[in-house]
Amino acid sequence: MHRLSQAIVAITAVILFTALSSDIHAQPKAAAKPSPEEMAKRVVSLEKQVAQLIGVVNAQGKALKDAQSNQKLFVSQEEFDTACANMLKDAATQSSTVKGFDLWSTVDVQLYGKIKLDAAYDSGRSNTGNFARWVNPGEKQRGDGQFNMTANETRLGLKFKGPQTEDLKTSALLEMDFYGGGDETSPNPRLRHAFLNLEWPKEKLSVLAGQTWDVISPLNPGTLNYTVLWWGGNIGMRRPQIRVTKGCTLNDDTELTLQGALLRTMGHTSGFDPGDTGEDAGFPSVQGRAAVTFPLFGKKKATIGVSGHFGQEEYDTNASGDNLNLYSWSDNIDACVHVNGWLTVKAEAFTGQNLAAYAGGIGQGVNAVGTDVSEIKSSGGWFAACMKPCDKWMFNVGASGEVITGGVTLDGTRTSNACVFGNVIYEFNKNASVGFELSNWHTEYKGAGDGNDIRAQTSFIYKF
Repeated sequence: MHRLSQAIVAITAVILFTALSSDIHAQPKAAAKPSPEEMAKRVVSLEKQVAQLIGVVNAQGKALKDAQSNQKLFVSQEEFDTACANMLKDAATQSSTVKGFDLWSTVDVQLYGKIKLDAAYDSGRSNTGNFARWVNPGEKQRGDGQFNMTANETRLGLKFKGPQTEDLKTSALLEMDFYGGGDETSPNPRLRHAFLNLEWPKEKLSVLAGQTWDVISPLNPGTLNYTVLWWGGNIGMRRPQIRVTKGCTLNDDTELTLQGALLRTMGHTSGFDPGDTGEDAGFPSVQGRAAVTFPLFGKKKATIGVSGHFGQEEYDTNASGDNLNLYSWSDNIDACVHVNGWLTVKAEAFTGQNLAAYAGGIGQGVNAVGTDVSEIKSSGGWFAACMKPCDKWMFNVGASGEVITGGVTLDGTRTSNACVFGNVIYEFNKNASVGFELSNWHTEYKGAGDGNDIRAQTSFIYKF
């Protein structure tokens, strides 16, 4: 038999044996015999793989034959073995990239993410250290500088796309980082986003189901600090939800977007609750937002939105099951204005109560003294400007603040938190960049010394 035919038979046998072996070993010993329909699908899949491999082998054989006719009549055993190895490698590459080949997924999948190292020095002890959200009381940390370095903000994500038609587009997203706890050198993964999206383009209607950002207060400033001013004037977090979005064209240049969602209520625990207090309420929270997008400066449009949420918790006060209802709500406004091609301005403001689960209240939701439990009320906001005057350089500046307006009775409770920041980011290319950020944090306490911190942070980032 000709050596090329021997190679075809050998490659086919290896693929068939591997596929059948994986099917056999994937089944438990007591598994039921596959149905005729399942066997037929397996045969079709194997035939497809063999056909693709034969095509690759034939192409390699032709190239080998041309090389023989142009150079010499025979090849050595070593050259033949090398050619066979290259054919196997090419076959594996082609079989994993051929459209419709069911090796990895039946839809288009895009890997994305970033690798990020943060190194920061704080003049005062901030909470938590790897990132800043507020400063510890003054008398406990005067002169207590700290240095932290972490790669926990490294992210990995997958974007899934398809099937797609004119009437319906389907997609999904899965994303994680490494702020899930564990040791600093062995951090645990943490789920950030996991959702599917159904979109009807002609109706400008979409339905999202899964975990992602809140509907309320959807903007974030461009900070290198991981918290993007959470607990200091910026609210909004990620949580499981079912969201409906509807677009409406008001005129040629103006668009109205309406959003409504049912979300998991993230509550507290009193020591008597069977679960968290949000779960014990028996129904989800609701969020809504209305936004108008319209031309303001130049070609890019501005967006102004108003939003709000409402949720309830059932808080057990003793082991006998006595309880009271706690309420969480917020009223919010957001704005994003593209002034020109290199300057964008963003801002948000809010007021509400029991906002700990929304990164508000400076991390405080309820005030509990025995059976006396009340919601903590707060108001705040932030402003930031992003400037990119040239391709390589980006500058961000901004300020934020949050003030507790009611419900605080305990000494040591945080009553206000504020931050002023500025950073510069230099892009080596479209993937690699380095940034430096300087921020000033000030946190005030009831019955305790204020906390102050100047934070200097350097970040190395590779996006893919």
